[in-house]
Amino acid sequence: MKIKGKVWKFSKNINTDEIIAARYLNTFDTKELGNHCMEDIDKSFAKRVKSGDIIVAGTNFGCGSSREHAPMAIKGCGVSCVIAESFARIFYRNAINIGLPILVSVEAAKDIKTGDVIEVDAKQGVIYNLTKKKTYKTECFPQFMQEIINAGSLLCWIKNRGL
Repeated sequence: MKIKGKVWKFSKNINTDEIIAARYLNTFDTKELGNHCMEDIDKSFAKRVKSGDIIVAGTNFGCGSSREHAPMAIKGCGVSCVIAESFARIFYRNAINIGLPILVSVEAAKDIKTGDVIEVDAKQGVIYNLTKKKTYKTECFPQFMQEIINAGSLLCWIKNRGL
């Protein structure tokens, strides 16, 4: 799976309340959630982000409550991938379950800046910064996680397998 997009950079400890504020938790509509993604950090983010763009962040991305709405909002606004120095464990699992690729790369997260264009090869575990002409390594997803992401979500993966 290859993903290419423009980067939006965020700091460390971005919590689920900042990703999608509690006042919007009355829906599971990913498009509606996406319209309010990162609103309390950057009011114009959801209007400026383009389909396929990529979020890059510091440590502990997705900390806070265990709401599934957070990765749904990210996916709903068109973000195709999140790269961070580290993720909160429950956010990591929720993201995979809804089919949002997320990758850990300390080096990439520290070096990549807003506006850089990057290409991610999740199958090979490589991130290419096309703007800076640099390459970073990340762990490859295990095969079953690649299948979940390629299917679009855990539920779609289960349905496709006839389980």
